[in-house]
Amino acid sequence: MQIIYDTLKDAGIRYDEGPDIGGDYGPYIQSERAAIYKEYAEKLVKLGGAYYCFCDKERIDSLKDENGVGRYDKHCLHLSKEEVAEKLAAGVPYVIRQNVPEEGSGSYEDLVYGTVTVDFKDIEDGVLLKSDGMPTYNFANVVDDHLMGITHVIRGSEYLSSTPKYNLMYDAFGWERPTYIHLPPIMKNAHEKLSKRNGDASYQDLVDKGYIKEAIINYIALLGWSPKSNQEKMSLKELEENFSLSGINKSPSIFDEPKLCWLSGEYIRAMSAEEFKAVALPFLQKSKAYGRYDEDKLLKMLQSRVDVLEDIPSKVDFLEEYGEIDPALYFNKKMKSDAEIAKAVLPKAADVFKNLDKFENAELYAALVALAQEQGMKNGQVLWCVRIALTGKENTPGGASEMAELLGRERSLERLAHAMSLLA
Repeated sequence: MQIIYDTLKDAGIRYDEGPDIGGDYGPYIQSERAAIYKEYAEKLVKLGGAYYCFCDKERIDSLKDENGVGRYDKHCLHLSKEEVAEKLAAGVPYVIRQNVPEEGSGSYEDLVYGTVTVDFKDIEDGVLLKSDGMPTYNFANVVDDHLMGITHVIRGSEYLSSTPKYNLMYDAFGWERPTYIHLPPIMKNAHEKLSKRNGDASYQDLVDKGYIKEAIINYIALLGWSPKSNQEKMSLKELEENFSLSGINKSPSIFDEPKLCWLSGEYIRAMSAEEFKAVALPFLQKSKAYGRYDEDKLLKMLQSRVDVLEDIPSKVDFLEEYGEIDPALYFNKKMKSDAEIAKAVLPKAADVFKNLDKFENAELYAALVALAQEQGMKNGQVLWCVRIALTGKENTPGGASEMAELLGRERSLERLAHAMSLLA
């Protein structure tokens, strides 16, 4: 769920992800907060929804079976008021446990899963307030949501069976239950949930990698939800207008990073040149090519050929990293090109470069196409071979003429000469 929380936060959508009840409790729970939880826990005891438990670790461990699975037996529920008061006065350590009915069931309506019913016999008398005075999540989330006026609780479907025990507390306090919306988990594959704890990318990780923020929000919204139309690329406003709970699936959805990559590319292509420069420049600055070439020309080529911004350095570093060229790169079945074709093409391309008056993309392209026609070759045979010779890479952010313009006449001729020497 963390990736959803982070995405909502960045989109400016208010939500409650619950208190931070873990580790050393962090700054969320300070002494005054602990006092509030203790006050409500003691009130719940008076209302009959909880009770003091003085059982020590040895007794608790004795309730576990050979597999280490235990269930509290309500032993301390049956202590008299006098016994409880005596133990409290004597300073005997205690926890406060929830008093779950031994019979019956708890039902509630979920806006995705409909009526959910859980037998009380399947719910243990869990600890609400620990011996150090700190609340467990199961208690803190109820108190916090009530105090903050939370009306709708959105959380993972793994909490479907836990909700009746929360409702027991709402009912005991006389508080109105919130509306529940449980969402199916996001999976990394058919068997494993997506989890930052297991090293899976968080929202911020995706932003840092260069996925467009709007694309992330768009994609996360489509995980487990199907709009009535087949439209996939939607702005936040369009998502708000089209969203309905009826479109949420009950089945888990698998996080498909290639799909997010595609969607991010769609957002990049729709940007103005100024918008793209604003998000792409920090990534271009990490490249060895930064500062040595026309920035705007580089970005113009990249905008139509990059989906994730972190790929920018690897797409342009060949401009500064150039050496050995694998002859196999000249082979292209579709272009009907190979190293032998390159041997014939490159010397003539060098002559074209030497004699061209204007060394710019349009003129370079026209001259190379004319060369192909003169030699009775396909355009692709000439363009493919020249691009490989200039870059040493199978994939580049531009074609042969664009690469030549970036490199300039002198460096282009140097690279063609180097490439020809490797084919000799």
